[in-house]
Amino acid sequence: MVIHASVGSGHKSAANAISEALNLLKQEHDQLIPNNLEIETIDILTWGRHKFNGDKAASYFVGATRPIYDLLWRYTFTGRVLWGGGTIWSHIMYAPFTRYIAKRKPIACICTHITAANAAVSARMLCKQNFPIVCVPTDYETEGLWPHLHSDMFCIASEAMAETLRARKVSDARIALTGIPTREDFRLTHDIEQTRKTLQLPSDKTLVLVLAGAAYPTPYLRFRDTLDALMPHVSKLNNMHFIFVAGKDEEYRAHLEQQLKTFSLTNACVFGYVKEMAALMSASNLVICKSGGLTVTECLCTKVPMILVGRAYGQEKINTEMLTNSNAAMHVTTPRELLDVLHYLMTNPHGLDAMLVNGAIIRHPHAARDIAHIALELYHKQRTVPPEVYQSRFAHFYLGHKPAHVR
Repeated sequence: MVIHASVGSGHKSAANAISEALNLLKQEHDQLIPNNLEIETIDILTWGRHKFNGDKAASYFVGATRPIYDLLWRYTFTGRVLWGGGTIWSHIMYAPFTRYIAKRKPIACICTHITAANAAVSARMLCKQNFPIVCVPTDYETEGLWPHLHSDMFCIASEAMAETLRARKVSDARIALTGIPTREDFRLTHDIEQTRKTLQLPSDKTLVLVLAGAAYPTPYLRFRDTLDALMPHVSKLNNMHFIFVAGKDEEYRAHLEQQLKTFSLTNACVFGYVKEMAALMSASNLVICKSGGLTVTECLCTKVPMILVGRAYGQEKINTEMLTNSNAAMHVTTPRELLDVLHYLMTNPHGLDAMLVNGAIIRHPHAARDIAHIALELYHKQRTVPPEVYQSRFAHFYLGHKPAHVR
């Protein structure tokens, strides 16, 4: 059972990637796959007593409210007082999910969101089952509400996250450095020349892919404002060709197409929803995007450098710091900064090569398959797990060591 929460697209994308990996392992007759294995992907928010739209709720934390989210994400149970797990999540909200677990009796639960992980831990305690629970954070740091003491494994993206978890008394035996999971096509090699030819993109220019599409546009308002300010100057970047991706937002796609006409841009084009995004990323030389965990991971896997745009908060701030500290990306906060960086990279393409080399250190293209294997291995070895992991507690708080990273 792969469980996510529909709060932004990253958690769902990661869950779908893991489900896809499990299905592929099943088709390949992997020796760890049990007979008659069923793979189920669940949105935990559909199993609460009260239904709410997670994507819409997340869009409230933009503009003036962004610092509030930053405080909640960075400082809730991230000091010495920590959250271990408990049945409270079932008693308050997710009793229907607990009953479903009692009926289905999963062999393992892989969770890509804190709500999913806590609901799974709560259900396991109340149902007296002993299936393993694997936590998969989809950013480059772990927030404080993961059920630290009652999870079997944390599949993380960086060594810095391991340091954070050790300070929270999560042993190395329960930490695996796998990376963030992406779909199978993001780990494959794509024919760059063929992709450019198929999509009618120039082969003699630096391709700049601008990821501006979103199901809920509110978090992208400032990002899109920056792009609007850039538009009058795009024609001056004549050695570059810009690909603006609007996704399924038809209104924004029409806006971009009008911008191209207004400024008579011949070195730019607009795409809507792109099914073969991995191939398009692989064919690009540079991506301009926000610093969402899945987005930057897909860029790393397809070996394309990034310019991260906008003042980041919460997990996006951590993602930005990790990538810029590793020199795998550049970060700008204003349209003028963005234009300056583009001018620099146009005249100094070795800057792209440097980011590409540095990104190789933190690239984990096989993460989805590795996480699937870990969950299956835990299923086959679950009786070796310490009994305290399965101990039932209503709300388990505990004291940790000094935090590894100052927030």
